[in-house]
Amino acid sequence: MEANGSSNTAGKPIQCKAAIVRIPGEPLVIEDVIVAPPKRCEVRIKIICTALCHTDLTFWKFKDPPAVFPKILGHEAVGIVESVGEGVNEVVEGDTVIPIFLADCGECTDCLSEKSNLCTKFPLSPSPWMKREETSRFTDINGETLYHFLSVSSFSEYTVVDIAHLTKIDPAIPPNRACLLSCGVSTGVGAAWKTAKVEAGTTVAIFGLGVIGLAFLQVAEGARLCGAKRIIGIDVNQDKFEIGKKFGVTDFVNPSNCGDKTVSQVIMEMTGGGADYCFECVGMKSLVHEAYASCRKGWGKVVVLGVDQPGAMLTFSSFEVLHSGKSIMGSFFGGLKPKSDIRILEKRYMDKELTLDEFVTHEVDFKDINKAFDLMLEGKSLRCVIWMNK
Repeated sequence: MEANGSSNTAGKPIQCKAAIVRIPGEPLVIEDVIVAPPKRCEVRIKIICTALCHTDLTFWKFKDPPAVFPKILGHEAVGIVESVGEGVNEVVEGDTVIPIFLADCGECTDCLSEKSNLCTKFPLSPSPWMKREETSRFTDINGETLYHFLSVSSFSEYTVVDIAHLTKIDPAIPPNRACLLSCGVSTGVGAAWKTAKVEAGTTVAIFGLGVIGLAFLQVAEGARLCGAKRIIGIDVNQDKFEIGKKFGVTDFVNPSNCGDKTVSQVIMEMTGGGADYCFECVGMKSLVHEAYASCRKGWGKVVVLGVDQPGAMLTFSSFEVLHSGKSIMGSFFGGLKPKSDIRILEKRYMDKELTLDEFVTHEVDFKDINKAFDLMLEGKSLRCVIWMNK
């Protein structure tokens, strides 16, 4: 990957193309936009390629506040530093970087601790602004403000990202693989590696749903890397089993084929008492309860990755919690620290340990970005990479 930074644009606005959501759920519109220069602690990057994540799809359709329009979606990407603002010393023009929606400021108590990846200084929020001063770096050619998305907005040829949301990577890794490390794959693999700390020789059960969403396979890949002996996939889409085998899935349970038994009863029988680790990748409280019931007493661990509806409540009896000895925890971005753990995953890919290639099922040009949305909606794509200027 060649450095594409150009000092003759530093400090100046750049006019480029971006895919804009003007009406929720309607096709994105590719327009000319103006991208302002980076301010203090900000970096302007030239996006090489980006991928469509299910989170983009969710916010594309989301109509109610905090949704705002017009906005530029996209948060799985890789790019080249074009210019840096005052106070930036981590990267320089020409560096290869991936933007990450989760901040890693390197200064707060959480970022300095090995126990958390939830930055206190820049907590995750649906804010449509750059966080340090709550303004936008995007306008259309008529001067209308365009809103940011998850501190990244990679569906633009150029974007401005706070340095707390950028991680420098090895330029040797192919960009159409590197972009996957900025969200989905890292989240799933990290959930097994960093959050659950899956041990070699253990049994893992992964609760997924249907054809949309990759967490099912990403967690399987993480469990495989950790040396899990048995990886059980639970999904209503039977086709997931064949796909899952590529990522280490050894057994499969389709809830539709369980007869009079619950999934947890089937898992308990299959494993002789329950799985050591259970992952809920959907965002359904009923599946969290089923995952809890599927875990082995004494040390079973449930990790929740799925995002449920606001206000959804979990209900466990005090007796059950006290006597089961099980634990339940959330996993955000897989518990990974962006500025350090991403480099480890990057190396494991380059050493041919981590699978990334099989996740990419489609690649399209930027002008065809709406095709990527169609492929995901139709369940035909695992990950679709979008090349900005191939």
